[in-house]
Amino acid sequence: MQKFLLIFLLFVYEISVSQVKIYSNEFMNIGVGARASAMSNSVLAFSDNSESAFWNPSGLVSSSNIFDISSMHSEYFSGISKYDFLSFSYKPNDSSSIAFSALRLGTDDILNTLELVDQYGNINYDRISKFSVADYGFLFSYSKKTKIQGLNIGANAKFIYRNQGDFASAYGFGFDISGIYVKDNWKFGATLRDASSTFNAWFFNEELLSETFLITGNELPENSVEITAPRLLSGFGRFFKLSGKINFYSEIDLDFTFDGKRNVLIKSNFFNIDPHLGIEISYLKIVYFRIGVGNFAIIPDFDKNVLNAQPTAGIGINYKNFRLDYALTNVGNIGAAPYSNYFSLGYSFDKFNRKLKED
Repeated sequence: MQKFLLIFLLFVYEISVSQVKIYSNEFMNIGVGARASAMSNSVLAFSDNSESAFWNPSGLVSSSNIFDISSMHSEYFSGISKYDFLSFSYKPNDSSSIAFSALRLGTDDILNTLELVDQYGNINYDRISKFSVADYGFLFSYSKKTKIQGLNIGANAKFIYRNQGDFASAYGFGFDISGIYVKDNWKFGATLRDASSTFNAWFFNEELLSETFLITGNELPENSVEITAPRLLSGFGRFFKLSGKINFYSEIDLDFTFDGKRNVLIKSNFFNIDPHLGIEISYLKIVYFRIGVGNFAIIPDFDKNVLNAQPTAGIGINYKNFRLDYALTNVGNIGAAPYSNYFSLGYSFDKFNRKLKED
């Protein structure tokens, strides 16, 4: 309780003196699930399992199962950093659903050499220790069908914990609101992420850092507040039945940010629009092939501008309520970003699904 009160008072003080940062929590925008990664994160209008808690919580109530669990693991920079996600959803009745999700992006086993030199000036490698830098996000989600046919609404309460060993930590909170509308084979979705703005209060261990910072001539960091500004994610997609065995789904998403400082395809001084496209082809609703393209940007190249983009691809298997998905990003190595591999696993409790239908 005392820590919560301290965070609140620190936030009020920082706002009053305008010492806030407006860019933070970018780890919450990476995305989750190999299906979404294979489709360049173009799943906002169509996501109906526990991964919906991250993308569009309104989709949770569209699940045909009472219980669903999803997990994901991916690695960056040749395995130096790891990104993990776990979500569990529960549908108590046909008109509502809840979920709890957790994600972590972290780099572990970083060498701490602050104590490498002892008080006599001798180098002692036994004094080297290790620490982790990790970001955690926790989502509590709720989804509900409305009285309007085809319209679902949802919301997230999110809690943030960021840790940099014993040196610094941050605590944050915020909200998302969302909606999905289905009409025939068309799907429309939108999520206002960080609708309330998400606030992070940073606390630094000055006692641990002061001596080294003074010796090296660096300025000691101060406790501060970060603000994550709202962004609007929207998308629409359509199903096509190509044959009795093959189904086709395509979706176009548009991500709106309002700082006017992002190098995306559509930009201005007031807002930016980042479009991305995903396609999914299924065979017997068992095997899935997915491709996508996104991260469009105009890159200056001497006397001309070059359109840059990041393609993605992946496959999935859905058999007897088990889901196994794989995605490879930056297919063709377009741009400077290296390849990233995503794996995700999901399972739905079908025996409860039968009970729900009987009820």
